[in-house]
Amino acid sequence: MLELKHIGYDVSENGQDKEILRDISLTVSEGELLVFTGPNGGGKTTLARVIMGLAQPTRGQIIWNGQDITNASITERARLGISYGFQQPPRFKGLTVRDLLNVAAGDKPLSKDKCCAYLTQVGLCANDYLEREVDTSLSGGEVKRIEIATVLARNAKLMIFDEPEAGIDLWSFARLTDTFAALHGRSDAAMIIISHQERIISLADRVIVVGDGQLLHSGKPDEILPEILSDTRAGCPVLERGGV
Repeated sequence: MLELKHIGYDVSENGQDKEILRDISLTVSEGELLVFTGPNGGGKTTLARVIMGLAQPTRGQIIWNGQDITNASITERARLGISYGFQQPPRFKGLTVRDLLNVAAGDKPLSKDKCCAYLTQVGLCANDYLEREVDTSLSGGEVKRIEIATVLARNAKLMIFDEPEAGIDLWSFARLTDTFAALHGRSDAAMIIISHQERIISLADRVIVVGDGQLLHSGKPDEILPEILSDTRAGCPVLERGGV
């Protein structure tokens, strides 16, 4: 479905090139839920942005269903079925949830029943939300779930979410993880989620640890989680003793 071939990404700092991603090769299969995790600054978000077209790789190829999309625009990738959920979804004063769903669907206005179906999948009631503006009256968790509903309305085949747990309360986070689990269980779309949260990592078919611009580890959650915990304890005598 998605294939990354030897992806590299450099930026210029003080007149010198700095390597952010180095020789990354990866395949994402149809229906797979993949979690990128790892230390801050390791390259996770940059890699996701490269896949979406928000950043242009310096080297390598991106293949989508057999088509080379390395130089395709964000709009072109969206039309092909790739979508991106930001860490902090934008809010739109004056724009309702119904408006956003219709913009996402693109072709023609959605019926209330269709809007209801998308909102129900993310745990929201259409009667309560359809005519609400996507502004500061909504909580972080509500905005995140509305954004996922718009991704569904877009009929995305690859959904990318950058730290969806950021800035939301524990109750909203629990609902959000339930939403991801349900979507994964009944959809053939692939998902890439950037997360540090064990509950989200445990949902994955495969976990990729990204650090220093490279893919450091790959495996199932029960294989990778002990390594992650081991890495976080390394060098701290209190943690190594199991203390608090």
